[in-house]
Amino acid sequence: MEAIYEYAWLIPVFPLLGAALVGIGLISFNQATNRLRQANAVLILTLMGAAAVFSFALLSSQIQGHEPFVRTFEWAAAGDFRLTMGYTVDHLTTLMLAVVTTVAILVMIYTDGYMAHEKSYARFYAYLSLFSASMLGLVISPNLVQVYIFWELVGMCSYLLIGFWYDRKGAADACQKAFVTNRVGDFGLLLGMLGLYWATGSFEFDIMGERLETLVSSGSLSAGLAVLFAILVFLGPVAKSAQFPLHVWLPDAMEGPTPISALIHAATMVAAGVFLVARMFPVFEQLPTVMNVIAWTGGVTAFLGATIAITQNDIKKGLAYSTMSQLGYMVMAMGVGAYTAGLFHLMTHAYFKAMLFLGSGSVIHGMEEVVGHDPTLAQDMRLMGNLRKYMPITAITFLIGTLAICGIPPFAGFWSKDEILSLTFQANPILWLIGYITAGMTAFYMFRMYFMTFEGEFRGKDAEIKGVLKAEAAGVYAFGPGAMHAQELGTHQDHDDHHHADTPHESPLTMTFPLMALAVPSMLIGLLGMPWANRFEAFIHAPGEIIEEAHGAFDWGEFLIAGGSSVGIGLLGITLASLMYARKSINPAAIAKKIEPLYWLSRNKWYLDDINYKVFVQGSRRIARQVLEVDSKVVDGIVNLTGFVTLVTGEGLKYFENGRAQFYALIVFGAVLGLVVVFGVT
Repeated sequence: MEAIYEYAWLIPVFPLLGAALVGIGLISFNQATNRLRQANAVLILTLMGAAAVFSFALLSSQIQGHEPFVRTFEWAAAGDFRLTMGYTVDHLTTLMLAVVTTVAILVMIYTDGYMAHEKSYARFYAYLSLFSASMLGLVISPNLVQVYIFWELVGMCSYLLIGFWYDRKGAADACQKAFVTNRVGDFGLLLGMLGLYWATGSFEFDIMGERLETLVSSGSLSAGLAVLFAILVFLGPVAKSAQFPLHVWLPDAMEGPTPISALIHAATMVAAGVFLVARMFPVFEQLPTVMNVIAWTGGVTAFLGATIAITQNDIKKGLAYSTMSQLGYMVMAMGVGAYTAGLFHLMTHAYFKAMLFLGSGSVIHGMEEVVGHDPTLAQDMRLMGNLRKYMPITAITFLIGTLAICGIPPFAGFWSKDEILSLTFQANPILWLIGYITAGMTAFYMFRMYFMTFEGEFRGKDAEIKGVLKAEAAGVYAFGPGAMHAQELGTHQDHDDHHHADTPHESPLTMTFPLMALAVPSMLIGLLGMPWANRFEAFIHAPGEIIEEAHGAFDWGEFLIAGGSSVGIGLLGITLASLMYARKSINPAAIAKKIEPLYWLSRNKWYLDDINYKVFVQGSRRIARQVLEVDSKVVDGIVNLTGFVTLVTGEGLKYFENGRAQFYALIVFGAVLGLVVVFGVT
């Protein structure tokens, strides 16, 4: 068993090797490599499978009680400075390795069907493999410097994958937006990391926590400075895990192919932020101000994401805001000290959200044959309906994922979300209320999504014509909650209407198999965290925390009240969605009309993108223009004046050149006399 630990470093190396081999093939033998499409996929899947085998072997060993393993070597040294690199294997590492590898493998299988007709099929697999390798390297990193290196690699891969279809303006803009937004958070992370090293002299997580506590308690370091360093580090997770106010990149990331949307939003990039908060917990937990900032950031993000998701008509963007909201729950849990609950929700969410995103991709794949290959139309839920009839596997698995995220027992999301809400109530009742209301909104918008997509009548064949007619008559039309405003029509009028089928179709087995596989943990994995036999908590707990076996009977009354209230608010949201979108008893358009300012506040994402554009984009351009004016008129003016003076004086002096030394001496004497007079007067 010890040999597995000795070679654990191979886990990120396997997918890295796959990416390197395919990448070299594309660079050196492009046409031949592209012809061997599925051979590339099999190679990458085999290597990822090897990483998964190692990961589950390590997880099994850790469950059986093997001690955490750390292997490091000196990477750089200068004087007293020592920087080590290596890998660590502990309970948190093995959990994340198992989650990342399983989701990555299923996404790669799904990719074969979804990207079957894509000419850059091999390039996409290379990117996926490199992305997975970067996340696996981050997970096994033993210190903050190595985390930062892989953190940046994850960001680079997300840039490549979000902008995979770089010839589309939306994709090109989205990958730049993701890159720039994450640079803001990463710069804060870098500053905080260097500040903590300056204070503690270490990049090791546990050592930083111990030394920081000693320094603050002894007065050697002010508490305010320690808080500043910790919050700067937290800026990294704020950007990576799409927390307010650096969340704006996440919905735009939907411009990338759906498989990468599933991987980013489930087990890799956004999970990296929560993972880093968990790793930095020894530093954060001793600074109450920082914990409050983390908790409130998560709570506000959870609520904000839910309020925006309510009015989204693009199925992928609705799921993106749902991801943002669920990540808010995880971050809020970390902030209130519910370390185990936050990581438990990270695990359960990874499986059911990956399934939901892959399900949305299956829907888009089926819709494209009906509405054409315009992604705006294929992803619009107002053009769907009754897909359960045509896509039964996709519908059933999507319903399972919806029940899981809504927190309906016994599905996975109930156990993790209920634990977060219970522990948040004990720590901060106001944050609990925010999370509780958000749970109700989550149930509403997810079942709104389900009913609009899979129930009712199919609207794909003639919805566009009806929409244009109604828009001309009333300025709006109402497939969704409140309507499509006239300003939105531009995205639906100019598409090339070449239909190839009258009805959608179920996706191929390569796409439905991952859905069915992910449905199993979405239903069952939450049972690991049943509060009366919480095996997950026994395995994953905060650093330094000792889990004692419970003595006495489990408090069923408290559990039933807490669990019943969370289920109750979820059922209320489901009922409301059913009345609006399934039974049509309530007209959502009429409600939206009555609260139109709130509706457009949600629909326009709280105008945060507009504010960012006005303040940062246009502000930066304004500053750049002013700098250009200074550069062209002042800096260039001085340089040009110097050249002009040189030219004029040179032209003038050439007329004094006559070859007589006495004349030159006279000029020098006159110049010296002039200087003496000038300086003498002054």
